[in-house]
Formats: sequence, structure tokens, C-alpha cells
Amino acid sequence: MPAKVVAVCISEKKGERKTPVASVELRENHGIVGDAHAGEWHRQVSLLAKESIDKMRAMGLDVDNGDFAENITTEGIDLPALPVGTRLTVGETLLEVTQIGKECHTRCAIYYQAGDCVMPKEGIFARVLTGGTVRPGDVIERL
Repeated sequence: MPAKVVAVCISEKKGERKTPVASVELRENHGIVGDAHAGEWHRQVSLLAKESIDKMRAMGLDVDNGDFAENITTEGIDLPALPVGTRLTVGETLLEVTQIGKECHTRCAIYYQAGDCVMPKEGIFARVLTGGTVRPGDVIERL
């Protein structure tokens, strides 16, 4: 089964859970139009696997797509195993992996509920090389 996009999510402010939307527009060297994390830096788009969210659900948490502030929820690809510099086509777009995981300077609500959070270890970040639209169901391919 090919890897695919499960959900696309945006938020107006940083540090908030993101809201799933029908589609997102990615702009080259910017990120997702209308998302708080977009801009000219290396963490323009964040990706987290549905498999990681399911791990947190198994710990008893009521979490869903966007709750970890990820822009793109994926299925069927081992995101944390991708080396920095990996290029992925996601729908019409081309992304380059720039960072695996992140340091959480402040503990999020999820960490306090579960005593753990998957985003720092299993979320990845990318910059947009080629813009376009991404929607749930789009295929993800590693180049």
C-alpha cells in the first residue's frame, strides 16, 4: 500500500492544536498559506504519522489529527527514519526533510495528560521546494 496523506491541518497561532481542513496550498520556500508556522525558515511544514498518533491513543489519550500541531498527517511511511535531505513528493508538491523531531521547550497539554508526547521524537519538518495543493488521500513518494 502506498504511503498517503490522512489529514491536512492549519492553525492561526503557534502552539495551538491545528484544525483539519479539506486541502492546503503549499507555497515554495514559505510553507502552508494561512498557517502560523509558514515563513522563510527550515520548519515550514510539519509531518507526523497516524501510527504515532495511534500510539498515543493506545495510552488512553483522546487525540486526533492536528492535535500535535502537525500540518500533514501521514500513513504508511516511517517518517523518523528518513534522513535529513530526503525529498518527498506529497500530492502536487515537493518537500525536503530538514529536521527530525524537535526540542519541546514547553511541555504541551498532551505531555501533561500522557506523560509523553510523540511529536518531539517522531514528527519531522520539511521545507517546500515545489508548491501546490495537498489534500487527504494524496500519495507520498520518497524520491
